[in-house]
Amino acid sequence: MINNFINNYLKETAEIANSLDQKAIEKMIEVLSQVRRNKARIFFLGVGGGAGTGSHSANDFNKIAKISSICLSDNPALLTALVNDEGWESIFKRQLEMHHLRPDDCLFIFSVGGGTETTSKNLVEAINYAKEIGAKIVGVVGKDTGATAKEADACVIIPCLDDKRRTPHTEDFQMIMDHLLVNLLAELEE
Repeated sequence: MINNFINNYLKETAEIANSLDQKAIEKMIEVLSQVRRNKARIFFLGVGGGAGTGSHSANDFNKIAKISSICLSDNPALLTALVNDEGWESIFKRQLEMHHLRPDDCLFIFSVGGGTETTSKNLVEAINYAKEIGAKIVGVVGKDTGATAKEADACVIIPCLDDKRRTPHTEDFQMIMDHLLVNLLAELEE
């Protein structure tokens, strides 16, 4: 059983890697390159594993890609104050207001579902606010049915080979996409 699981997981990982939409990745590079040219900012959004990947990515995009980046889940005092005083649904939108989101800025969303009216509505509210402002939206998600996939300027949807492993494979590839994007952006700058 152990060997079968390992072999299957790695086989699925390779199959997913070979089936990623490279045009979507290229579009994402175009959007992020424009953000850098405009000396604008990237705001990373995600909950659970997506919050962790957003934190890691904010570090990478600042350091490697040289794009000013902020992860909106990195300030637990502010996050918990907003949850306590205003509710979970507005935590990202309120922070975008506090940071004075501008049209040349970008939301970068890491999510399995991408945000719906019933799950991760905080992503939906942030996306709607970004659309009002005219900011760009990119994302790496595990479903094509959420707000991120429907509204983003560029979105990589991680193919699902087995619903039991949708979340782990999506989160694996969110980190892979972080490293692919920042290193490609670094090379494009040279």
